[in-house]
Amino acid sequence: MPERNISQRVSMKVGELAQQTGVSVRTLHHYDKIGLLSPSRRTEAGYRLYGDDDIIRLQQIVSLRQLGFSLAQIQDCLNQNEFSPHDVVQLHLSKLKEHIELQQLYARLEIIASQLQSTEAISIQDFLQLIEVTNMIEKYYTPEQQAQLQARREALGEEHIHQAEAEWQTLIDQARTEMAKGTNPASEAMQVIVQKWQSLIQQFTGGDSGIASSLQSMYQQEGAEVASRGMVDPELMEFMGKAMAATKGSDHTGQV
Repeated sequence: MPERNISQRVSMKVGELAQQTGVSVRTLHHYDKIGLLSPSRRTEAGYRLYGDDDIIRLQQIVSLRQLGFSLAQIQDCLNQNEFSPHDVVQLHLSKLKEHIELQQLYARLEIIASQLQSTEAISIQDFLQLIEVTNMIEKYYTPEQQAQLQARREALGEEHIHQAEAEWQTLIDQARTEMAKGTNPASEAMQVIVQKWQSLIQQFTGGDSGIASSLQSMYQQEGAEVASRGMVDPELMEFMGKAMAATKGSDHTGQV
């Protein structure tokens, strides 16, 4: 395994790390107390700081928690010298194949996995974003909903899923083009886009009102740019909201 080439060195206080990752201060303090994750650096004034290796370890903890490992099991895994960050990423990749809503996180993990096997520089920001996205998914989707989405993915098949992803990107590009042209959100051109947009949401949720509600909550609370991982910016989301409001009978669930 090539030595990790970290392209960014950071030192973060517990509050800063919590804010960037979505892991609560209380949880970080608990991990410190049980010896699972402790800040490895100190300032001259004695303040404890999390460094690069601490952040990478936190990403492993968060991934393993999503995979169903207990804290004791995670401690055992991470204490094994042969259990590397790459092993954790590969485990997480295998799990994510089961979930249709996690494709962007899957893509990010694939990039990290490739970097961990090469001498390519790895940004600590990549690990911070992985932690944030993983926590966000668990925050809004219940285990039961994730199981439903897994079953739906299996029913749709990989080819259909890849096709839907391409359709989403095309539709977002079309909406952004209309917005740049100054098109009226109530125009016929935008109503066509709205219908396709809602159809893709229907494919994702399978018509399940609970999953639709979780999706909407994630967008409302996290914001469009964070929830979509950069696919949809707030301006475009506002434009689409106006277009949907102009559609009779719209359910206003206009999230990606």
